[in-house]
Amino acid sequence: MKCPFCGSDDTKVVDTRHDPQGNVRRRRECTACDNRFSTVERAILTNPLVVKRDGRREEFDPDKLMSGLRIACARRPISAAMLERVVERVEYVMRQTGRTEVPSQMIGDAVIEELRKLDEVAYIRYAIVYMGLKDLESIRAEIDRLRLQRH
Repeated sequence: MKCPFCGSDDTKVVDTRHDPQGNVRRRRECTACDNRFSTVERAILTNPLVVKRDGRREEFDPDKLMSGLRIACARRPISAAMLERVVERVEYVMRQTGRTEVPSQMIGDAVIEELRKLDEVAYIRYAIVYMGLKDLESIRAEIDRLRLQRH
């Protein structure tokens, strides 16, 4: 592995961890400049195509999902690492289907469930767009439903 700081090829693995999605996270140290950095190794799998509501198909883009999550989680106490884990879990759920195409609703449902557990405000922000909550009454009804589930 090449050091991102000095470009040296001489690095050593300091620590290795495995996550539930099957990724391997390695903490590395450059023997040339002594800087440390992390790498994540995972199998290269082709993502299923996402079938949109209008029938269009496009490749799943984790960056697009991350962008939407960042908007929903803006100014909330949610770290970038937490958002990355949400994206990883959604990808994992999608791949577990074993299908070559998945409906966009499946992805949206997985995201909404992750956000519900992570942060209620971010959940509501995402739900307004994803669920098409058009007025204050529908937003209020969703907040009330969320409160009932909490108790």
